[in-house]
Amino acid sequence: MIVKAVCEYNEKGCLVYAENFPGAFVRGRNYENAIAKFQKEIESYLDWANGEAKIDSPIEIELVQKKETELNVSDADSDILFDSEREPLTKEEYQKLKILALRSAMDLERMYDSVPDKKMRIVPERETFYGKIPSTAKEMYNHCMNITEYYFGEIGISAENGPDILSCRQKGFEELEKHEDFLLNRVFDGSYGEEWSLRKVLRRFIWHDRIHARAMYRRAFEAFWDAEIDNVFRFKR
Repeated sequence: MIVKAVCEYNEKGCLVYAENFPGAFVRGRNYENAIAKFQKEIESYLDWANGEAKIDSPIEIELVQKKETELNVSDADSDILFDSEREPLTKEEYQKLKILALRSAMDLERMYDSVPDKKMRIVPERETFYGKIPSTAKEMYNHCMNITEYYFGEIGISAENGPDILSCRQKGFEELEKHEDFLLNRVFDGSYGEEWSLRKVLRRFIWHDRIHARAMYRRAFEAFWDAEIDNVFRFKR
């Protein structure tokens, strides 16, 4: 199995995406440290997406793109547009990615619902360039929901946040599909000089859910050891 790796890096760390597994990613202090984590990441991703629990042989990494960045990749700050995310979409590709993005939202909500105390601080408070990181399950859930308007807005689609993550994401896709040419996957110059496309939005939804779902699961598992936190994303501890 080959993982096509897209690397965003600086002297503080490295963020590596799996281009052919939309939303899958690893982080590390450098490229070698990061990609050593890909075997577990791809196994858990496939278990979640396809019900495939194990890969029979070690994965192979093919570096297809890299970008040096000034962003804090150790906090998962990212602005990269994959070269492949400039290409038009077929209806089949779009439907597959849309289903994954909606499933990701639904599964994040399912995990969130299993956390006994959604307002308990399970992650230490910490400031980043963009402000405080979400530190309760409720803050994590709301943060993932509240990027809906932002992500869709970057490609010219009017969307709203709420009342829940799944319904607002569904409504955003409905607005998108009113545009006859949306499969052309136009590249937009978005906020802060960042480039966006529909392919990137689809990947970013899954990736962003995955970041916060992983933190929610691991921290809630530690905080509520006697509760059954729903590991719907099949993360490995």
